Amino acid sequence: MRIGIIGAGQMARALGNGWAAAGHEIRYGKRGEVRDAVEFGDVTLLAVPVLALTDVLAQGNFDGQTLIDCTNAFEPDEGDMMLGEDAVAERIAKQAPGARVVKAFNLCAAEVWESDERVFEGRRLAVPLCGDDADALGQVEQLVRDLKAEPVRAGGLQRARYLEAMSAFVVGLWFAGGDARAVLPPLEAAFAVAD
Repeated sequence: MRIGIIGAGQMARALGNGWAAAGHEIRYGKRGEVRDAVEFGDVTLLAVPVLALTDVLAQGNFDGQTLIDCTNAFEPDEGDMMLGEDAVAERIAKQAPGARVVKAFNLCAAEVWESDERVFEGRRLAVPLCGDDADALGQVEQLVRDLKAEPVRAGGLQRARYLEAMSAFVVGLWFAGGDARAVLPPLEAAFAVAD
């Protein structure tokens, strides 16, 4: 697959290097090179600061393009991790009409993707995906598997806001020294009884 990556930071490089190692063709686009990256890719990854999104999205034609949003709108607030915007993925979809937006890769730091480790405590790392287009979700699922992780469909794009909120919650726990994985039991121990 040909993947255009908009951004030159640590996350762009970590995911790009992983996909290149899996045999994908990668083209990076920084400011002024966005159009080239978008035209190159079957899929485009947005890996830029949230404040740069409006400018970046104005530089390319994303019509029909699978557009992966891995961004988070973090704002520190007296030591806590807060969201500066509630629904970044939905804003991207509005600013890039015709794009097939999939929210993914926003819960783990770039260091996780730079590492070769994908199994933790006997469980493969799962990557939640939110999007409305079945074909785009299928493409991103393949890219998740190519990074040796497990894709999990988490609902339509309107549910991406929950992934974004979850990222602030989980990162806040990690920065406070808490183990986010200990918050929820594994699937086989999770159950609900109807009231």
